[in-house]
Amino acid sequence: MKLKELTNEEFLFFTNNYPISSVFQTPEYAMVMNKQNYDTFYLGLLDDSDNIVAASLILVEMLGKFQYAYAPRGYLIDYQNEDLVKEFSKQVKKFLKKKSIMAIKIAPIIRKTIYKKNGTEKIEIPTYSQSFNFLKKIGFYHLGYNRYFEAIKPRFEAIVPLETNTNAMFQRIRKEYRTKIRMSDRNGVRIYKGSEKNLSYFYRMTKDKYPRDLNYFQDAYEHYSKRNMVDIYFALLDTKEYLVSVQKQFQEQTIRCSKVAEDIFKRQGNANNTLITRKIAEDNRLADLKNLLVTSTNLLHKNPDGIIIACAMIIRYKKEAYLLMDGYDPTYKKMNAKHLLIWKLMEKYSKEGYEVFNLGGIVDPTNPEKYKGLNDFRLGFGANIVEYAGDLELITSRPLYMAYRNTAPIRNMMKK
Repeated sequence: MKLKELTNEEFLFFTNNYPISSVFQTPEYAMVMNKQNYDTFYLGLLDDSDNIVAASLILVEMLGKFQYAYAPRGYLIDYQNEDLVKEFSKQVKKFLKKKSIMAIKIAPIIRKTIYKKNGTEKIEIPTYSQSFNFLKKIGFYHLGYNRYFEAIKPRFEAIVPLETNTNAMFQRIRKEYRTKIRMSDRNGVRIYKGSEKNLSYFYRMTKDKYPRDLNYFQDAYEHYSKRNMVDIYFALLDTKEYLVSVQKQFQEQTIRCSKVAEDIFKRQGNANNTLITRKIAEDNRLADLKNLLVTSTNLLHKNPDGIIIACAMIIRYKKEAYLLMDGYDPTYKKMNAKHLLIWKLMEKYSKEGYEVFNLGGIVDPTNPEKYKGLNDFRLGFGANIVEYAGDLELITSRPLYMAYRNTAPIRNMMKK
């Protein structure tokens, strides 16, 4: 077997036909990361008939005067084939050493555990230990079972199985989320497909969540759109419909208040505490709706064409729809637009034949701490949790690696 630096076309052909896949092991992702100051190339292992049997996109980052490589989501390889893994790793190490690259970090698609039913049902993957232990045996160092977002790619992902029966899929969503979805729809939130011109809205809503600039969003859209792999969707608050909805709710609430008042009057002072408490609650609700009428009227006056209040960028690859980025305007958090947006996307992609909707990274479900809100939101859509091995590092040039490590105190002093 021999290692070859693949062309864009060769790598594309291999990835299109290989059963293991990731949106982060595509030529499109390579081009995006090129614009983020990474050098990129593709490596492939060829058998005796010159067939590619394993491959990987390699990103190279400059760390001062040192070079460090990454294989996002790991090699595209059968990790159960130990001879193949050993040979590919050996030749990758040799190749990178010649390029004066000190090490490579991989985040392989090796599933460790699947959690179902909101984490209450745990399924251990029987082949995990063999693959994991073999990587360590051939020189990879495991960087630990991190609980949060310390790895190059999330160690935990929330993945929704899609099915053609959308009613059954909707029923798997947490009850309170179903209520929020219906409420958002009733209040005039509408979902539309966006385009490149909407990226400025997108960036504004997501800039505090992602360590990327506007150029990253633009590059992702540009390159993934070349093979029609990217969608942008946004949730628009239709201010006209919202006002009509609030007016209707106000009218209905006025009728309820009148009926309660009528019941109290009929009892001629013998009304019990329950009825009086209900009257107070109904009156308070009416007062809230009266204020909401003023708010919704002003919103329509200032924004007759509506307001974009949530957005999402999806990468479609093979049978997976991957939520690359999403965001919302916190001013309109109570509109629950992101709940409706996610559901409508699940519904759309299920009807188009996609098998999974990947909601992206979450943290350790057994102890989410400050990320509890993120976990709860993504798992509320009936997602399973997939746990991966995490990052593994292979030193390719020990002298360079040790030199880099020895300069760490100096770099830290310079940062101060």
